[in-house]
Parts: sequence; C-alpha cells; structure tokens
Amino acid sequence: MKTGISIFTCLLILSLTACKPDLQFPVTDGHQHTHVDLNTGGLPPMIIPAENPLSVEGIALGRKLFYDNLLSANNTMNCGSCHQLRNYFVDSNLALSVGIDGIAGTRNSMPLFNIGYSKKFFWDGGAADLESQVMGPITNPVEMHETMANVVNKLQSHPQYPSLFKQAFGTDVVTSKLIFFAIAQFERTLISANSKFDQWKRGEATLTAQEQRGLDVYTNDQKGDCTHCHSLGSTFTDFEFRNTGLDSIPVDKGRALITLDSDDDGKFKTPTLRNIAMTPPYMHDGRFATLRQCIEHYNKNFKYTKNLAPELKILPKNRMTEGDIDDLIAFLETLTDHEFINNKNFDKPE
Repeated sequence: MKTGISIFTCLLILSLTACKPDLQFPVTDGHQHTHVDLNTGGLPPMIIPAENPLSVEGIALGRKLFYDNLLSANNTMNCGSCHQLRNYFVDSNLALSVGIDGIAGTRNSMPLFNIGYSKKFFWDGGAADLESQVMGPITNPVEMHETMANVVNKLQSHPQYPSLFKQAFGTDVVTSKLIFFAIAQFERTLISANSKFDQWKRGEATLTAQEQRGLDVYTNDQKGDCTHCHSLGSTFTDFEFRNTGLDSIPVDKGRALITLDSDDDGKFKTPTLRNIAMTPPYMHDGRFATLRQCIEHYNKNFKYTKNLAPELKILPKNRMTEGDIDDLIAFLETLTDHEFINNKNFDKPE
C-alpha cells in the first residue's frame, strides 16, 4: 500500500506540472509533505491559510474525498454528484439539486472554480471560510444527510484512508477538521483562467467587433453597468451580497437567515461571471434558464424592493436594446474556459 501511494503521488506531481495553470513544487519539508505553490495562471495570488498550506499529499487526499460516496449517509453521493467537472462544477442544468433521499434543495448549486478567492461561502454567506463550508452539504438533511461522526468512523475503518491522512497531515487519526482541510486544499486548485478574455488580455487573441461592443456595454454605466458588482477581470465578482429585485417580497430571505437583519432580506452573493455561458440556470433558485432571461431581469424586470441594490435603484429600465443584449452575451461567452473541464487533475481519481 505504501509503495502504491508513493507511485500515485509521483504521477500526480508529473500530471500537475504539465497543466495550465500549473503548480510549483518546492522541496519536501521535514514532515515529509511536498508543499505546493499555486500558480494561478495570471489571476492574483491566492491567500492560503497558514494552518492549511497546500501539499501534494493533501490535495490528493482532498480530491479522493471530494469524489467519495462515503461522505453521504447511504454511500450513494459525493461532492462531485452536484458539482460536476464536465459542467464547470455545477449540477448539470438542474435548477435545484436532489439529495440522497430524493428531496430537492431550495438553491441552485454554485460553481467551484476559483472558489479559493471567495470571502464567504454559499449563496447566503453562511460559511466563513473554505474549510468550514465543506461540512454544509455533508450534514445538510436534504443533501448528503450524514453526520461528521459517521463520516470519520467510515474513513477511520477504511483500508486506505488512515495512511493517506498520515501522509497528508502526519497523523493516521481521521478528524472532521482534517477532512475539511484536505477537501479545501483540493478545491483551491480548481483555477479557471484561460478563457478567450484571458487570452485577449495576454495579447494571444482578438475580440470580434461584436465581442468588443459587448465589452463596451458591460462597462458602460448607462447600459450594462456590470462592473459595480461583477468586477472586470480576475474573479468577475466582488463577492458582496445584494437584493437584485427578484421578488417584491423575498421568498427566500437569503443573507438575512444568517445575519438576522431584515436589511439583508433577499440578499444573495454576487456570483462570478466566468464560464457563465456554460452554467445555466441562473440566480440562487435557478429561475432563469438562459443568459438572455437573466440580462432582461436586470434590464427591465427587477422589482423595486425596499432594499434593492443601490446599483439598480439608479438605473432606468429598458436602457439596453436587443442589440446591446446580443453584444453583451457575445462578450460573456468570451469568459468560457474550454480547457478547464478537461483538466484531469480536477476529475475523479482512478
């Protein structure tokens, strides 16, 4: 077993160093962990918690856990069930994912690429960091419906996991904390930074006339006015929470469920627009099937709620023409990273 694991680790190193963006590997430290410097492919440096540095062994363990059905109560579901690589880590085209008991949730699955840049997690910001968000879907009664105590027991009695935890963290005692640490390490490697937009920024591609017009609509504060929430470049979001006027009276109170502040009623996290053309449906409840429907909401269909986002309050409705919307969609399609979904380092390990 030890020899097999070592071979797997060597293969992981070779494969990771061959991809874009890649990982840099300093020398092994005194704890026999091969620490990793994450190459973000042109995106800003990612802040990595000092208590959970990236290592080859930790990433490999996290990847294995991410795709392991042992994390669910009836051993039929894993993180990758609702966050599918081929669908840019969202749940196919489902508005609401279905858990192990056949019950649909209340919110659309969020993509996981570039998640290491996020400030708070889930649509309502209910988790403060990437490590703690791991527990949410595992213990949620309509998702994996498991307890962490059961997960720990299953992994501790598994023929492989204790030695994998030993390699990653220096102990063969499985704990919830180390499970969270390992999965978070893997999730931080899910970098998407090679879209046509990125290539254009690097001088490797040229925008078409329509794509350029769409970029102009995106940045024009009298048209799309997208940049106030979806910052241009890098993450394409400011990670803040807003009520975007989906309902006159919010059906889902969103952020207010966490803060218990009525001023946060109906506020949800601003999602990234990277790969947006590939991740329908849209909004926290998946109510919009197409990008055009989503843009039309911001153009003319938003409701004037008591705490409507200030950015929308000052914008007139019907400010974009159909041609503007066509151009904007063309630009948004340049944010698709076609290579990302074929990165074998992000897929289920064999």
